[in-house]
Amino acid sequence: MEVDLAGEASKLASRLASRRETLWLMGAAAGLTVLGADGARPSNDSRAAAQTTTPRARPAANPAPPPKPTPKPRPAAWTPAKLTAVKTPVRELSQLSPAPPPKSIALTIDDGPNPKWTPQMLDLLAEEEIHATFFIIGEQVKEYPKLTRRIADAGHQICNHTETHPIGIGGMSAKRVRKEIVDAHDRIADATGVVPQYFRSPGGAWSKTVLELTAEHGMLPIDWAVDPRDWARPGVGRIRRSLLAGKEGDIVLCHDGGGDRSQTIKALRSAIPKLKKRGLTFVAL
Repeated sequence: MEVDLAGEASKLASRLASRRETLWLMGAAAGLTVLGADGARPSNDSRAAAQTTTPRARPAANPAPPPKPTPKPRPAAWTPAKLTAVKTPVRELSQLSPAPPPKSIALTIDDGPNPKWTPQMLDLLAEEEIHATFFIIGEQVKEYPKLTRRIADAGHQICNHTETHPIGIGGMSAKRVRKEIVDAHDRIADATGVVPQYFRSPGGAWSKTVLELTAEHGMLPIDWAVDPRDWARPGVGRIRRSLLAGKEGDIVLCHDGGGDRSQTIKALRSAIPKLKKRGLTFVAL
């Protein structure tokens, strides 16, 4: 059973006032489209059967049976930490997405790779022996392919954050949104061999078009629960306090690109050990 994203979006818009509630549930609907109505990942046999079509008759004496098309690869089931900023009851969320690992928190890093700050971020994560999820920009991948590969080789997760990081993507045409998503997708895959499974819209600017094209390209939309606004450089102390407000199941937003990220590095260097002492485990999405 496939989910009608456009129909679901219309229903959700009238039922939910919160932008993030709408985002999360539409993301879950996209996941059900990818995984199947019952949340199970379709088998290779069932996908091949679904994609096999009857060929048109040809005037041949002994026509050979047409080969079965190769099923397209699908992303694995969604297992990131839940978006705890959403006000929907946890019992309802658990019906739509697998629960995160107990006592886990997810650190996400946006806007890289950057030749100055990304290596420092990678060194810090290596020292702390944790993995993060990097939402990277296609044009940065084009400029720094070796650094992009270093992120992947270190075991971190790499995801799609558009080609040029257009803040106004929520109001862009479907053609332009598609180009932003596809161009970044191709650059990431070419540079690392990784096919992104998740997508984050620049600035959290979601729209029906962005969500539909995210699902069309086999990705799930990811927002965040903790935003220290480190991109604005409010000071190490403020960033650290925001990070320490993170709790079990949260997705935390930080940046390694887009400007001077020295405050972010310093705040994370202090906050990560303290969060670990609380018994929280850092996980990729």
